Amino acid sequence: MASAGHTPLVFASAEEFLQSEAPESAVCLITDVRMPGIDGLELQRRVRLKYPRLPVIFITAHYDNETRQRALSQGAAGFLYKPFDAVDLLGAIEFALSTPPED
Repeated sequence: MASAGHTPLVFASAEEFLQSEAPESAVCLITDVRMPGIDGLELQRRVRLKYPRLPVIFITAHYDNETRQRALSQGAAGFLYKPFDAVDLLGAIEFALSTPPED
């Protein structure tokens, strides 16, 4: 990430991210679908309510087309299945940053 000019911040949970000041200045959110506590789809919902211009990219190890469709229909900028390579992730980030979110 750093070699591509991005400065990532890492959080132990969705709750920790939401309670931090990071959402105020973040330019892109990358989240897993399945997490303890607040899952990725719920995190996306909360982010869209408070920070509608913050693009969200999902990653998951579990192939689930219904979840993928739900995330994308709710405005996700990308959805990657693990394992993925750096080129795929950086491509998703660049796409998210270059595509204005739908209001």
